[in-house]
Amino acid sequence: MTSSDLTTSVMRFTAAAVVVLMAAGGWLGGAPGAIGVLMGGVLALGSFRWLAARVAAVSVGPAMPSSWIASTGLRLAVVAALAAVAFKGGWVHPIALLTGYTVLPVAVVMQGLRVAREESGPWK
Repeated sequence: MTSSDLTTSVMRFTAAAVVVLMAAGGWLGGAPGAIGVLMGGVLALGSFRWLAARVAAVSVGPAMPSSWIASTGLRLAVVAALAAVAFKGGWVHPIALLTGYTVLPVAVVMQGLRVAREESGPWK
């Protein structure tokens, strides 16, 4: 499996899980709950996609540590700023946003374990 395939499967799993959790967030927390889960998922997916593109670019050419640090700082600043604006406006519930954002690491671990199992061959 290539890194592109892994990125795609992580993004699909995350998007599907966020939609399911968004319905639960809406039921539990109303509109701020549903919007919070959706925004957390979108922020996580956007950040992950940005990171995956940066890793792909660095793997092709020589690594430039200063640009890597600047890119990482910018990515995290954008995520923090968007979350802060949503909190300040009262549009999202903080726990709902965290729930949506947390789906991505779970998806990365699950897809990584699935790929490891597939590549290790049948159990004996």
